Amino acid sequence: MDADRKSTVSSFYGGRKSSDALNQDYPAPNPATSRLGRDDASSFFNPDPQRMSLTGRGVTAGYNPSSFYPGREEPLKGGRDEEEEAWDVYADFNNTGPRYSSAFMQSPPTNAKGYQPLNTPTQSSKELEAGSATPVEMVTVPALGAEWGKAELHGMTKTAKREKVRESRKEKWKQWNRGQRGMCGSFCTRKVFAWSLFGLCAAIVLVLALCLPRVPSFSFNSRTPLVNATGAWAEAVSYGFSRTPANFSFPAFASLQLNTGNNFVPVTFKHMRASIYDLDTGDQVGTGDLLESRTVPPKSFPQISLPLNFTYSAINASDIAWNNWYNGCRNRINSSGNRPAVKFRLSIELDILGLIGTRTVSTQIADASCPWELPVDSV
Repeated sequence: MDADRKSTVSSFYGGRKSSDALNQDYPAPNPATSRLGRDDASSFFNPDPQRMSLTGRGVTAGYNPSSFYPGREEPLKGGRDEEEEAWDVYADFNNTGPRYSSAFMQSPPTNAKGYQPLNTPTQSSKELEAGSATPVEMVTVPALGAEWGKAELHGMTKTAKREKVRESRKEKWKQWNRGQRGMCGSFCTRKVFAWSLFGLCAAIVLVLALCLPRVPSFSFNSRTPLVNATGAWAEAVSYGFSRTPANFSFPAFASLQLNTGNNFVPVTFKHMRASIYDLDTGDQVGTGDLLESRTVPPKSFPQISLPLNFTYSAINASDIAWNNWYNGCRNRINSSGNRPAVKFRLSIELDILGLIGTRTVSTQIADASCPWELPVDSV
């Protein structure tokens, strides 16, 4: 610590005097510069003896009993009680108030109000020459340092732009979820969207209920479930029975009747694949399919002739399935006019336009007659 700033207790006993300006005694400021004190000559402190009432009671300090109710004295305005000089609010801030210390007012460069005057700077010779030649242009020079901050540089990157887009989408989704905005401006709010979606689903269900095709039911002709093939289909498959090796093949038509009473629109069959199985052995003895797509009307009982290709082969003539179909298709002369009925199960896979996947229907016949008759000289 500086020696001048140490305690001055020793100076009381004749020690070294402190050189601190705060510890020195300075003469009081000029009373003329201070504000006026109390006005002791006012009527409140020095009443006028000539204004005494007859009763000997002095009317002082601007009181006038005749101006008020009896027994009450009030001051009058306009007397010398009020200060003629207005109170300066800024006196303590602009150095015009009373001085409580004159420690910093003794140096010659300091004026009476506590200000230190600054000398006007003089221009150099180069500045005078430059000023006389061309006018001086004031230019704002930017401060040294980075032109952009880290946050601004990050905001110009693609990552920050994507983040802003995601935040904007999240904010829009929250506002739409709360019902504060719509999808297309003020339209299509959450409530409107929910009702529109409900109406759309109801319309779709109604359209599907009316326009979606349904799988019709099948039934065979009770009198002739199998019909002999005619036309091009009769020439597409060869006729024949053989014992060695044991096999047979012949074409035929399955006489089917459909029931489309549950449909409101026409039903189109792209495929109708059939498989025929012998009831006694379960062996497959034939296949079939539509030659072309077929459309049937709704609310009706249309008939369809499904082409069938009966083809089967066995090891020898003792095969049960071969014997069943051979006896059922023998010539009536060789069988004494008594041919046993053929028994089979028909399984049909349906490909319907408008339905996804494949539908399967199945039925079996136990008393069908063979549609083809073997020649008399057959095996």
